[in-house]
Amino acid sequence: MYLKHLSLTNFRSLTRLDMELPRRVVLLVGSNAQGKTSVLEAIYFLAAFTSLQTHVDRQIVNFHEAKNPLAVTRLVADYQRGKTKQRVEARLILEPSGVNGQRLRKEILLNGAKKQVSEVMGHFNAVIFVPQMSQIIEGGPDERRRYINLALAQTVPAYARILSDYHQALTQRNALLKALNERGGNSDQLQVWDEALVRLGAQIILHRIHAVQEIERFASRIHHELTRGTEVLRLAYEPSYDPLKPEMQLGLKLDTKIDRSGLELDEIQKGFLAKLKSLRSEEIARGVTTIGPHRDDIRFIINKADVSDYGSRGQMRTTLLALKLAEVEWMQERTNEWPVILLDEVMAELDGNRRADLLKYVGKSEQVLITTTDLSLFTPEFVEQAEVWDVSGGVVTPRK
Repeated sequence: MYLKHLSLTNFRSLTRLDMELPRRVVLLVGSNAQGKTSVLEAIYFLAAFTSLQTHVDRQIVNFHEAKNPLAVTRLVADYQRGKTKQRVEARLILEPSGVNGQRLRKEILLNGAKKQVSEVMGHFNAVIFVPQMSQIIEGGPDERRRYINLALAQTVPAYARILSDYHQALTQRNALLKALNERGGNSDQLQVWDEALVRLGAQIILHRIHAVQEIERFASRIHHELTRGTEVLRLAYEPSYDPLKPEMQLGLKLDTKIDRSGLELDEIQKGFLAKLKSLRSEEIARGVTTIGPHRDDIRFIINKADVSDYGSRGQMRTTLLALKLAEVEWMQERTNEWPVILLDEVMAELDGNRRADLLKYVGKSEQVLITTTDLSLFTPEFVEQAEVWDVSGGVVTPRK
């Protein structure tokens, strides 16, 4: 899979951009705040339909354009997947609403036809690495859930829809729990939302079990190579509702590997439903759903220590790099297509050996875009094989 043409209108500082992309490494060179990262963010947006820089879509609309009563941001990617040429388009439309107000409308098109986001996710795949992603390691569980959700949504066709439906059911169930807490009533009303939560949540849990296990296989090998065999990395999925019996886990050490791969969907559903019923009184008293995939976590363990608690800055960077490179290989194995790789200012964070390792790994893929302020961070041989583009003031120009 590779991107052939990218067209952007009013995306952040890029008021207008049209570019043909080669099927190889592209180096985007320029000073800070010139638009390099915005190019990568736009490409990733067309894969995930969300920004890694913000959770608010409105903020990616060009600042000056957003002042108009009607503002339109448009992103279009023409890409090749296997032998098929395809086009994905995203439109963010700020339109008048109420008295002097605006509302944002998002439209997604695949090959000219309007679709739901969940229908388009996974058609164009990209893996992005930006410095802010250290929050996957350092931040709260919500950052790690977001990471695994975005990876799965690109790789498992139905995952985005299942996740969306789960959160809708969760919202309804929480509203009912709050009402029962405040006004009382028959708790049997929860049954329909319990069943919806269990049906959808069990699918999410099962997908996460397999994804974390598969990504760990790649990440452990890559991390072992990056650290020259001095460290062992493990990924530990910690579901809020654990399908394994709690008594099996009491007293387990941090580095104990729990194998959930043999669990079946109906087994998870039955256990999850029983657990919700046993917690019903407590959840009504609290007015919120206390267990389920919305409270899952993932831990990164190096040599039996949790990286988020005890890892050095170097260990966190190496763990994150191994994780993202593993995501690339996992996605390729799952979809039989290399995702487009997007690397933002990652070279400056690495020593010479890590830079060489990184370039070796990404060199296997179809297409890579790398931003940098300093071309000297790359070997002359690598630069010679790449296409170098200068970025200045939101304008991208191929270097002669």
